[in-house]
Amino acid sequence: MTEKRDYYEILGISREAGEDEVRRAYKQSALKHHPDRNPGDKAAEASFKEATEAYSVLSDQTKRATYDRFGHAGLGGGGFDFSGAGMGDILSQFQDMFSDFFGGMSGFPGQGGSRRRRAERGQDVRVEASLSLKDAMLGGKHEIVVAGAAPCDKCSGLGAKPGTRPETCNQCRGSGQVTAQRGFIMFSSPCARCRGTGQYLPDPCEHCRGSGMVERERKVVVSIPGGIESGQRLRVPSQGMPGPSNTPPGDLYVDIEVEEDPRFERHGADLGTHASVSFSEAALGGKLEVTLPDDSIVKAELAAGTQPGSVIRVRGQGMPRLDRSGRGDLHIAVDVRVPKKLSKQAKQLLKELEQELSASED
Repeated sequence: MTEKRDYYEILGISREAGEDEVRRAYKQSALKHHPDRNPGDKAAEASFKEATEAYSVLSDQTKRATYDRFGHAGLGGGGFDFSGAGMGDILSQFQDMFSDFFGGMSGFPGQGGSRRRRAERGQDVRVEASLSLKDAMLGGKHEIVVAGAAPCDKCSGLGAKPGTRPETCNQCRGSGQVTAQRGFIMFSSPCARCRGTGQYLPDPCEHCRGSGMVERERKVVVSIPGGIESGQRLRVPSQGMPGPSNTPPGDLYVDIEVEEDPRFERHGADLGTHASVSFSEAALGGKLEVTLPDDSIVKAELAAGTQPGSVIRVRGQGMPRLDRSGRGDLHIAVDVRVPKKLSKQAKQLLKELEQELSASED
């Protein structure tokens, strides 16, 4: 196995060289040995790989400190070995660095001759939606009002005057990019005539002034899952802002806020409420009826001798679970009503009841 050369020697710098000096030395070497400038020259390609490997270590403070102390052996799996790598892989991995060095250079080997523009799309939109506990329990379709840019009705979002259509830009031939060559380096920039869209409007729409969009409110129907909670967010694809030149729109994000309900407390999928019963009902027992937020009625068993503050649990009568694994539970806290005013007859009856209860306890 061939012994690797010293990284400082490869770049022609001293061990005390600063970051700027390392960067300048690599840029000079990369320009000299770049494959675009030396097509088919294997020696230049090897020198380019060697310089890139050296720079990848010496430009990283942690790797450089390890290399200074232990040499190539100290890097282990943390270093780079480009001796067997293809040029396309190297240029792809360090594409941002080369772009910074060479000002948006194109024509990388293995890259198809030019960089592809990122797919454009409209901006995402985020809105808030307030729901009642009933809405959150039932779920279903809800209309959300979204204010912002929308496709122009007059030109159908094309930006061109009705009856006309955008034309392909003859300056960039529809690519949206123009290139210029300086020496062996190709530079790419957005087309000034069409502003990078690839299309030209000889007769813009008067209503939207050629933008294809107007400001207005629109309604979006959003599916609300039953059991949704405050703080959760729904994503509605392709309902955000329209993209430029009929590119795909962004997404709509709906932040949910569930309003407090005066009758119920919510803890996840469980619901809590209070039920008021008379003294005699608590003593004798019977049936309790609770109307849920969705207006359905739940019947619960009130045991004889129920004490004030007792909690009755009714399984499966709470909020729906988002994972569709059923529903939470309903917890009913029993409040016993104690009369504040009593007639003489009621007092007498209570006294007789108290005597009867005392006798039974004995």
